[in-house]
Amino acid sequence: MRPNSVLFPVLLIALGMIVTQTGASFAKMLFPLVGAAGATTLRLTIGAGVLIAVFRPWRYRLTRAQWRAVLLYGAVMGTMNLTFYAALEHIPLGIAVALEFTGPLAVALFGARRPLDFLWIVLALSGFALLLPWTGFAGDISPVGVALALCAGACWAGYIIFGQRAGTGGGPHIAALGVATAALIALPFGIATAGTALIDPAILPLGIAVALLSSAIPYALDMVALPLIPARLFGILMSGQPAMAALSGLVILGETLTLLQILGMAAIILASIGATATIAKPAPIAH
Repeated sequence: MRPNSVLFPVLLIALGMIVTQTGASFAKMLFPLVGAAGATTLRLTIGAGVLIAVFRPWRYRLTRAQWRAVLLYGAVMGTMNLTFYAALEHIPLGIAVALEFTGPLAVALFGARRPLDFLWIVLALSGFALLLPWTGFAGDISPVGVALALCAGACWAGYIIFGQRAGTGGGPHIAALGVATAALIALPFGIATAGTALIDPAILPLGIAVALLSSAIPYALDMVALPLIPARLFGILMSGQPAMAALSGLVILGETLTLLQILGMAAIILASIGATATIAKPAPIAH
């Protein structure tokens, strides 16, 4: 395969999605040991350590405005991860990711103007209707988990906005500082939930695996792929995250979905693809 072909970066991005959702499934396996907040803390602190060691952000000077943007970016990232992992305690991984897509989808649909654009809004709302428990379609889905996933989606929208501001004129060191800030946000919750279990050598290998699979490895793959692929195509490919999450949840965690839940996820994925292709610039990936 030629490295400059479109297939090469597409495969890298697909591999990144597989790795990301595998990491999320492994994180859910940590919940009985350290809780959702503890798993979030392990992922972010270890991931921050790896990114800081690789990109050495201390070599760069940031202006006061850049620091403000980085702190907001990291705070939203930390809150997004805490609420998303908390949602996973109550609902399947695939549904949580689909509901979390309210964030980037809302950002993309914000520029809706043409009649075709509103088709994506109707499609997205139809998908959500099939997933929300109070509509009577979603089956036995926890309202608490739904609310937490939607909160994570709102944070994802903020992550996109503040991430773009923080990354303007920056580089990978900005991401390292953002993840470090997110880790500091999550740390008190992790300590309160798990205490000394966070430093238990027995769970460290799984914590490292979660951090590498959820943060370091997919970030590195995206760094290689993004310069080789149109940004809009990247956004369209990212729309497949809910499907990848559902597959990971099924294979690793044994989570099954009803037909209506699958249809709801499919509608959200199609809405995301359509909005990315016809309305706005694609949103960057969160996890």
